[in-house]
Amino acid sequence: TEAPLVIKPYLHKLTEPQLFAIMVSGVASVAGTVLAAYVFMGAELQYLLAASFMAAPGGLLMAKILIPDTETLSADVTAVASAGELQMEGSQHANLILAAAVGASDGLRLAVNIGAMLIAFVALIALFNGVVGGIAGWFGFEGVTLQMLLGKLFKPLMFLLSVPWNEAELSGALFGEKLILNEFVAFSHLGEYLAGASERTVAVTTFALCGFANLSSIAILLGGLGSLVPEKKEMIARFGLRAVAAGSLSNLMSAALAGLLLSF
Repeated sequence: TEAPLVIKPYLHKLTEPQLFAIMVSGVASVAGTVLAAYVFMGAELQYLLAASFMAAPGGLLMAKILIPDTETLSADVTAVASAGELQMEGSQHANLILAAAVGASDGLRLAVNIGAMLIAFVALIALFNGVVGGIAGWFGFEGVTLQMLLGKLFKPLMFLLSVPWNEAELSGALFGEKLILNEFVAFSHLGEYLAGASERTVAVTTFALCGFANLSSIAILLGGLGSLVPEKKEMIARFGLRAVAAGSLSNLMSAALAGLLLSF
């Protein structure tokens, strides 16, 4: 979200695979500012830190597997030979006060765009759950949600990640919540769902949840990156689902590696 502000002058010059790599790197990782919130919800800090470090290479790997580079950088970007030649477009402000004002304006616009898109997407998912639950209720199945269905769908996957079979459905339900809603909802249920579960299940599930890769992140990408490069908004929307898929694969790869290395 806020990280692309650092390279804002060059975003419009990047090729589609390179911008896709930025999208995937963003959704595969988490911001340092939210780690404390996850710990407060019951997640183990050591697992979160390890997953955060693993997300950077994992996200880049998955991005290049899905959409490899087929073009070269724009001449305007490759012309920068050293840090001394770096010229940030539009960054020559008269004084510190003006620079702070422009930065605050950019940040506020980014936050408002992200918030509006996030509200719309969460509402859309809630509507979908209402429709699915209503249809299932006609046939005598109460409390059916998309997250519950995904929990059953992801049960074999979590088992392959070394989660015990009898705990895999709850772990899969958490991953489904993270994918459909967001990781905050999943982490808030982590202690409740996995109460009494093995340490291995808790660790592997934490690694799988530690990332912004969910459907709501498409809205964040549109609101965040889209506000920085409006001319690429269509491309961001087109690659949104693929970015979430690549980010999720990166998180699952981290969970698989954790399952291989954990001794308990």
